[in-house]
Amino acid sequence: MKNELLKIGPFTIYGYGLMIAIGILAAYFTGENRAKKQKLPYEHVFYLVVWCVVGGFLGAKILYWITEWKSIVENPGFLGDTLTDGFVVFGGIIGGILTAYVYCKVEKLDFLKFFDTLMPSVALAQGFGRIGCLLAGCCYGKETESALSITFHTSTFAPNGVALIPTQIYSSILDFIHYGLLLLILKRQKRDGETAAAYLIFYSAGRFVLEFFRGDLARGSVGVLSTSQFISLFTFVAGIVLLVVFSGRDEKKGL
Repeated sequence: MKNELLKIGPFTIYGYGLMIAIGILAAYFTGENRAKKQKLPYEHVFYLVVWCVVGGFLGAKILYWITEWKSIVENPGFLGDTLTDGFVVFGGIIGGILTAYVYCKVEKLDFLKFFDTLMPSVALAQGFGRIGCLLAGCCYGKETESALSITFHTSTFAPNGVALIPTQIYSSILDFIHYGLLLLILKRQKRDGETAAAYLIFYSAGRFVLEFFRGDLARGSVGVLSTSQFISLFTFVAGIVLLVVFSGRDEKKGL
């Protein structure tokens, strides 16, 4: 894979950045279209996407620094050296959701309805983002002798010349499937919050399993679990709790 896709004079178009941009645009256009169908004030989708991207990148960066706290203690300059690389997706998800919640509160919008409407688009954006990871060579898998492998030659992240499990491809496929499943749930949901809860449950379960095949172990760990697996346990339970809470609200309304 090659991350530097095109050079125009002093400017370079990187595959990772391009895929992130495509993912954000895809999230915006699909989210706005669904907001219109859901009769929501769709003009807020643009601002929600912008603020969620800001909050998401900030959350992803902060969580990365937390996982690398030992490196920061040993060398405080590590903070400045990693301003443009090093992100943890779970931090981005948490940061994005919190930013969306604050925005909806400030603008007096129905957070749950927007939460449900936009979460499928988040899964879609993640699918494109993982293609970017594939081009860059980050988020790589463990060494393997399987025919289903990928070998990098010019990556600055993955070990070059070694057959690796293509975790980026698997992640991307799962994200696109996730997107389709969430759309089906959104169309059939009976209570606000079901789609958002399903996102947390599905993503957490998938990420927990995929982490066993990841080879970039420098991302931190909690006991025998990677940092992302540890967080997955809490987000999975959070998704289950949300389903129960929303179901309880519906029952109380019916009394």
